Amino acid sequence: MSRTVIRGGLVITASDEIHADVLIEDGRIAALAASGTPAAGAWTAERTIDATGKYVIPGGVDAHTHMELPFGGTFASDTFETGTRAAAWGGTTTIIDFAVQSVGHTLREGLDAWNAKADGKCAIDYGFHMIVSDVNQETLKEMDLLVEEGVTSFKQFMAYPGVFYSDDGQILRAMQRGAENGGLIMMHAENGIAIDVLVEQALARGETDPRYHGEVRKALLEAEATHRAIKLAQVAGAPLYVVHVSAQQAVAELTRARDEGLNVFGETCPQYLFLSTDNLAEPDFEGSKYVCSTPLRPKEHQAALWRGLRTNDLQVVSTDHCPFCFEGQKELGRGDFSKIPNGLPGVENRMDLLHQAVVDGHISRRRWIEIACATPARMFGLYPKKGTIAPGADADVVIYDPHAEQIMSVETHHMNVDYSAYEGKRTTGRVETVLSRGELVISEREFTGRAGHGVYTPRSTCQYLN
Repeated sequence: MSRTVIRGGLVITASDEIHADVLIEDGRIAALAASGTPAAGAWTAERTIDATGKYVIPGGVDAHTHMELPFGGTFASDTFETGTRAAAWGGTTTIIDFAVQSVGHTLREGLDAWNAKADGKCAIDYGFHMIVSDVNQETLKEMDLLVEEGVTSFKQFMAYPGVFYSDDGQILRAMQRGAENGGLIMMHAENGIAIDVLVEQALARGETDPRYHGEVRKALLEAEATHRAIKLAQVAGAPLYVVHVSAQQAVAELTRARDEGLNVFGETCPQYLFLSTDNLAEPDFEGSKYVCSTPLRPKEHQAALWRGLRTNDLQVVSTDHCPFCFEGQKELGRGDFSKIPNGLPGVENRMDLLHQAVVDGHISRRRWIEIACATPARMFGLYPKKGTIAPGADADVVIYDPHAEQIMSVETHHMNVDYSAYEGKRTTGRVETVLSRGELVISEREFTGRAGHGVYTPRSTCQYLN
């Protein structure tokens, strides 16, 4: 039996803050005991980690990443190996990535392809959601089988006609199936049909710069699609999880639905909390680095997102990590913003940015852990194995120095991308040591993990539903 003791830290979970020692046995949390008590003092272990003056927190659960995603004639630049290593550097110990069903193919073919990409490559544990691009009778039957095997969430797109797009009828059928089998429908809520008209008109006017990406993907069209998704879910009697919410009008739709008692959930991402259309408007095509969908919004939307996180009308902060290099990838859209690959790097930055939000007074320490660890784990059927520090949980633990200062930069990050979306941003707080199932992955700011340590993790259904 291998044993590790973490001594002297402030253990922070979604529900508690306690000065406690943590005993780890064979990859799991075995016990907690108040620091300095005889019970804690009696523990012996092969490895002792001194966490005095530090936080001891659960490893982050990033429920929205896209490693190696094919998009716009290229691929996301992080592989499962590089992306999960970067995640670990940032204090995230579980990702849920998206397997993609291509039109004309089965869900199983998509899932098999993504399993092959990830198998033996990951530094941390991982699961999959399933992108459903082609709803038909066979697909609907496959959804039942996937839920039984632990792929319990399905993403649909109201955007990207001709690629991932589903019409309202297809969405309704998938939602009805989810209502029956317990699967959670995740929705990219933007009116893609209307957006395509605005894109065409903007380009015809010669409006080709990256900033027009934000102007055509209007907040009203995010709000409209969010409203429509909620109503379709209501008709189907199904729960709904809206991904990457960026507009205050979309938050208002979610708030209204939740006030009506509907099982509707919302996720936002650090880029919408910390970046804005000012970044999209950066000159010399630098704005292309910030092209993602839903797009960055004017700064005034940020207050509504922070408020939604405080009031629990938004429950989760994920990254939507989908990096494309500036050179050779983002540059595909020079002269035509619609050809810029959509996505930002961020899997390494999320825990630190959210700790900065604690420092800045936007959220509490426990809320930080709730939106970054516990709630995503519960939302997608991983709790209490993941997302908390409690006896029986996997020993996914981060020793976090709340006082260390850092400057985010491409020079120091570990994501496989040639720029940082947060270049030059000063933050307080930094990951020092990371354990994944009791194994050291980051040890005092050195990577000690390995490809293949991370294992595929099947999930139960959403734990917020009756």
